[in-house]
Amino acid sequence: MATTLSQAEAKLAAPVEPRLARLIEEQFGFVWRLLRRIGVPESDADDAAQQVFISVSQRIDDIRSGSERAFLFSTALHVGSRARRGRARQREDFGVDLDEQPDSTPSPEDLVDRRRARELLDSLLEEMPLELRVVFVLYEIEQLTSVEIADVVGTPLGTVASRLRRAREDFTARVARVEARRKFGGKADD
Repeated sequence: MATTLSQAEAKLAAPVEPRLARLIEEQFGFVWRLLRRIGVPESDADDAAQQVFISVSQRIDDIRSGSERAFLFSTALHVGSRARRGRARQREDFGVDLDEQPDSTPSPEDLVDRRRARELLDSLLEEMPLELRVVFVLYEIEQLTSVEIADVVGTPLGTVASRLRRAREDFTARVARVEARRKFGGKADD
């Protein structure tokens, strides 16, 4: 009895489409960093990035040429939201990511300082409203231009500028509160 592959099985068995391979190669880092900065834990970021690209592979023919980054962005926001909700339900955090390999050049103290700085940045970003956080991360960390952000997020340029201004004010205020707590031994108002 001859068996035939379903359309989904045939698509999985087929070689990776060149456009998809290029997107993965060029944009994986962007997607991974975006997922981390919108609150996906480092231990879940690889899986979440993979989910983004699985979604892309399923919809590659529907993605308009030139709009790939916008599609990746919106898909990453959706996947990141699901990952954060799932993580919130679990509430299992054992503290240390065992998969992380330290860089051989920095000293152990430097690595600890870097990790603390990343954790502080992540916690400050996590507290920001998502609409501000996204624009802040794309501009300040990913170094996209305001025009690129407007295209990726799908909002007018003026809205991007307004959100970026508010995000900077919000972030600066959060940093000031952290510094005040450190200076006064945790007694500053939140």
